[in-house]
Amino acid sequence: MPRGLLPVLALALAACATPYQPRGLLGGYADTQLGENVFRVSFTGNGDTSVERAEDFALLRSAEVALEHGFTHFIVIAEKDQSQYVTHTEPTRSVSRETSTQSGDTTRTRTTTNTSGGQTSVVRQPGTVNTIACFRGKPDLPGIVFDAQFVVNSLTQKYEIVR
Repeated sequence: MPRGLLPVLALALAACATPYQPRGLLGGYADTQLGENVFRVSFTGNGDTSVERAEDFALLRSAEVALEHGFTHFIVIAEKDQSQYVTHTEPTRSVSRETSTQSGDTTRTRTTTNTSGGQTSVVRQPGTVNTIACFRGKPDLPGIVFDAQFVVNSLTQKYEIVR
């Protein structure tokens, strides 16, 4: 790959919202089993990922985890915002241009310098952690009980995730 293409590729990747994927350089999901039917599921996005997308992807992964372990339904016991704020300062660049004019024995030189960059921006990288309890069959519990297959179907359609 040509050397000049690598920075362009890195910039292009950085300018995209985090895809639905296992945790990697751009973020993604992770999960841990905490008990027979209890799991912690997280999703972390980059600066181009909306909070809604991060929450939906954490919920999608929660539904997948339930199904992968033979459960049909789940509830979210706890939800935690784990967003991070990252600062980025653009490098300062100065470009000088010099023009000279000569009139007889006199040379006049004019230098113009333009400086750009140096701006600092704060970017939110959304993150969500769900602690879920899973069930075989719909439990008779107060609150929202999610049908895992319905959640998977709904969110994969919403985000056009190909299976």
